[in-house]
Amino acid sequence: MSALLEMRGITKEFPGVKALDDVTLSVEEGEIHALVGENGAGKSTLMKVLSGVYPHGSYDGEIVFDGQPRAFRSIRDSEEIGIIIIHQELALIPLLSVAENIFLGNERASGGIIDWRETHKRAAELLARVGLNENPATLVDDLGLGKQQLVEIAKALSKNVRLLILDEPTSSLNETDSAKLLDLLMEFRKKGLTSILISHKLNEISKVADTITVIRDGAAVARMDCAEGVDENDIVRNMVGRALEDRYPSKGDTRPGEVAMEVRNWTVRHPLHAERRVVKDVSFHVRRGEVLGIAGLMGAGRTELAMSLFGRSYGRDISGEVRINGAPVDLSTVRRAINAGLAYATEDRKTYGLVLDDTIRRNVPLADLPAIARNGVVDPRREAEVAELYRDKLAIKSSSIEQAAVNLSGGNQQKVVLSKWLFADPDILILDEPTRGIDVGAKFEIYTVIRDLAAQGKAIIVISSELPELLGITDRLYIMNEGRFVGEMPTAEASQEKIMSKIVTAGKHA
Repeated sequence: MSALLEMRGITKEFPGVKALDDVTLSVEEGEIHALVGENGAGKSTLMKVLSGVYPHGSYDGEIVFDGQPRAFRSIRDSEEIGIIIIHQELALIPLLSVAENIFLGNERASGGIIDWRETHKRAAELLARVGLNENPATLVDDLGLGKQQLVEIAKALSKNVRLLILDEPTSSLNETDSAKLLDLLMEFRKKGLTSILISHKLNEISKVADTITVIRDGAAVARMDCAEGVDENDIVRNMVGRALEDRYPSKGDTRPGEVAMEVRNWTVRHPLHAERRVVKDVSFHVRRGEVLGIAGLMGAGRTELAMSLFGRSYGRDISGEVRINGAPVDLSTVRRAINAGLAYATEDRKTYGLVLDDTIRRNVPLADLPAIARNGVVDPRREAEVAELYRDKLAIKSSSIEQAAVNLSGGNQQKVVLSKWLFADPDILILDEPTRGIDVGAKFEIYTVIRDLAAQGKAIIVISSELPELLGITDRLYIMNEGRFVGEMPTAEASQEKIMSKIVTAGKHA
């Protein structure tokens, strides 16, 4: 193999920050090259330089692609020679069809008129290449996230891709869809397609990568050849600059106390399709000082359950009873849920968890503004004190509390979300995918926060698609499938195989 891409001495600076420092990256033709590093290490910045988001002249260094020096001034320039990037937040338009999305900006047209027959025919061919058996006329909004990811790849193939860059492609996928996507990448490799894979899931990296480049603090600190065998601990050590002896903090002497919250016969119907029950007669409890996990495949109803409990933020015709500290409570609005001691950290921190354009100072106190107000008016001094307190308490890496949330790394954004809810001082905290898209070092910090909260007597409910995560941080597990709880077990007695067996068995008898 020969180098298809070489990035030499790439340096990129922002005001007061050197985001990339003399980075060199070499990618061989026909390989899967993994790019790993902590949030904020510079991975995305490097790929934005490569794809033309940061145009030639805004950085120092040289890009050589297919043996020729390149000076990309826009994304269109890089796409024209076959460099296609698929971002973590998919760039699809929900209310357009699959075919329309695939050829958006690249329409099959003659004389300025779109040839719909050719569009759908070509779209069907591309969908077949990615293993997606869907009608090209289907609206993207009607597809699950796994299928939407495949549509993005089909869109890339329509542009005669030679180098496919995937930024956290499995962060929102369940294990089944993730496995299908990784298998597809390996199939592409057999056909000579080159890929750069950015991922925090080291087990996936180990499975598919030929070469790994580790970025830390804006510099390329290691290049690892997977043919020689790679230890995940070596990857972690290079990523964080130190060894993590254990991926999960110690649970200590776990002795959960009294029942903090009990849910009885909870049923929720779909907000638009009233005939469809998305949560079906669910009953469960969580104790003080306990970390309770809810496992299940995507679409099992876990998020719908959490959101419906938190102020009925999802669903209609909700029925059932909730008791907190043994007494029935009214959770019919978000404010009533918060007043009852309940908090919910959403899986989508960018859309629902944060005001991205606002500062850390403004975001942290949002869940309890009366606590920083005088006569109904926010006290700026108190607001700043609270933000500084939690910035220090959760080790949020930022220039100051005046930094906008949108400019923080994913791990630090998640810490701001947690700070917001910790300031509200809830008794029961529901964390929905709390480490999605976060690197291994930041994950450990968030796991430590979770265990510390449990040690303080808080009741914690963790929803996660990563089974190793649930096994590593929880005390007890419920398993959910198709809107029902189909199993319960102490985590000490659980395994990935046992969890999946419960799901599969329940599916057969549904």
